[in-house]
Amino acid sequence: MTRSVSPKGREFLYAHEGVVKKAYRCPAGIWTIGAGLTTASGVITVKPGMVITEAENDRLVDLALKRNYLPRVLKALGDSCSQHALDAGTSFDYNTGKIHSASWVKSFLSNDPIDTRRRLLMWNKGNGKVMPGLTRRRAEEATLLLDGRFPAEIERSVTGIQTPVDSRIGSHAAIVISLTTAEIEEAKKALVKLGYNAGAPTGAIDRVAVEMFQKAHDLTVDGKVGMATLATLQRELDARSKAAQGSVATAGGAGVAGGDQVAGAVTGPAPVDPSAVAPDQIATAIGLGVAAVAILYLAWQAYRYRDVIAARIADKAPRVATFLRSF
Repeated sequence: MTRSVSPKGREFLYAHEGVVKKAYRCPAGIWTIGAGLTTASGVITVKPGMVITEAENDRLVDLALKRNYLPRVLKALGDSCSQHALDAGTSFDYNTGKIHSASWVKSFLSNDPIDTRRRLLMWNKGNGKVMPGLTRRRAEEATLLLDGRFPAEIERSVTGIQTPVDSRIGSHAAIVISLTTAEIEEAKKALVKLGYNAGAPTGAIDRVAVEMFQKAHDLTVDGKVGMATLATLQRELDARSKAAQGSVATAGGAGVAGGDQVAGAVTGPAPVDPSAVAPDQIATAIGLGVAAVAILYLAWQAYRYRDVIAARIADKAPRVATFLRSF
């Protein structure tokens, strides 16, 4: 019999991955669509402006699971693993692609639940930094794997495959993926930092602010906070951080060059020993080199975050913005 994820297992996956109908860039800048599908999935070539339906997303996810994930999960956990284990393992591998090398698998197969949970919870970092969302996802996967229990909102579901949606309407944005109150507050703070009036009661975000952000970044303007909005928000923050780093490096490089030239300026007869001016010449060269590297760094970051630049110039240079979003 062909094994597959259960309906609740799929709902669990969608709750964390989200289902986005219009292509967007993930925080790393990779074009993504549907439930976290990229060109690397082998089931779709994601292009700027691409739009798919929910039914097409389900079909593509099924294909990706069949081709890429389920064989690997069943090989790692065994063909006779429980449905809960299969659902948990598939969520983990869909997110990491590393179930074949994850140390928690050996502990699980050795029937050591304590060590299994401990090792599974270690997979909570992105770029070396602990990510709250991954910490929560790993904890939920561990509970599903070891105790056979889904999160409460999924356990309560009876029919259909629905992504958890915040019930707030009207002036508050809908939250269409699984987020804690703390995570919602972080998203709200990020919007405020970027100049959007996202103020709302704890655990809520102003809908108009979300729609304004979505419009500026060529996202689907629906007032819903999902993976596309959060990923784009993260890219905005990352772009500002990288730009600040480059500016500091450029200023630092210029300072080294100019400062050392002033400090080493010859006010009297030139020294006979060339070594007397060599340190100043070296410092100048280093300073200019640092500045050149910093300029190249900023140019690379501008290319990498061209979608962010497009959002900032769309009103004044719409054609340029459209071009920057086309690749």
